[in-house]
Amino acid sequence: MLHSVPVAQSRLRDETLDLTHLAAYNLYLTVGAAGLRVGVADVRRNKFVVLEDYQPTPDAPLATQLQALAAQHDLLGQVGWNKVRLAVQNRYFTLLPAPLFRAGDEAAYLRLHHTPDLQLETVHHYTHASLEVVSLFAAEKALTEWFKAIYPEGRLLHHTSALLEGVIHQSEQSGPRRVYLSIGHQEATLLAVRDKQPEFCNVFPFSTPEDLIYYTILVMQELQLNPDQDSVVVWGDLMHDSELFTILRKYIRNIRFGNRPFDLGYSYRLNDVFEYRYFELYALHLCE
Repeated sequence: MLHSVPVAQSRLRDETLDLTHLAAYNLYLTVGAAGLRVGVADVRRNKFVVLEDYQPTPDAPLATQLQALAAQHDLLGQVGWNKVRLAVQNRYFTLLPAPLFRAGDEAAYLRLHHTPDLQLETVHHYTHASLEVVSLFAAEKALTEWFKAIYPEGRLLHHTSALLEGVIHQSEQSGPRRVYLSIGHQEATLLAVRDKQPEFCNVFPFSTPEDLIYYTILVMQELQLNPDQDSVVVWGDLMHDSELFTILRKYIRNIRFGNRPFDLGYSYRLNDVFEYRYFELYALHLCE
């Protein structure tokens, strides 16, 4: 299994982390094509004290990668945490008004957007109680089986749920409609919010910067927003001087990088990490 162990790109830990008292911390994981990310938050101090980023192993199933990493990791796979949450990153999801949701019909709802292969995938739901919205999503079956075996009380959700909770947390009560863009590995999640309510959420595949700007402008036009006037907030895996940001800045006048979720603390070890990175991982702290 060693060939499937993801390679660490960064491992940042605060020296206050106490491995002998895991009940004082929450463990957060995001898993997808962009990699495996690990976060740990001190519950009492409401503060992130660990951030680790692992490069994915090409062609290896996510469950295999996660198990391989857990086998040699001092945090992942350990039990006794206060809470554990894992967000899967893929395009296989939909959002549904809570009054329309019936437990047991998850696969039927999802089939309008994605036909799950029940030999390889499992279908789940997550309720955004304050928004009266239910997220339905598919995840790799082996991944969810491993997660539930290790963390039976753990919470599984889709990365769009973390993004949504994080954006709602930061948005203004009477603010204008605004587009938020989260960029991952050849996938971009576009979210529109107004008055702390979601109006649009979808994940688009892209292989070129032109694809990315096409989908962004398309969504803005559908929402009757003007790229010359209305603002777009960006998070994700890109740099200030990257080709992706250059083309976004060329076609959207009011574009800016987003901040980390407000009202949370972050170890000084994370000071050198761009604030617009790992937003979904941090926002898991805002999910129930």
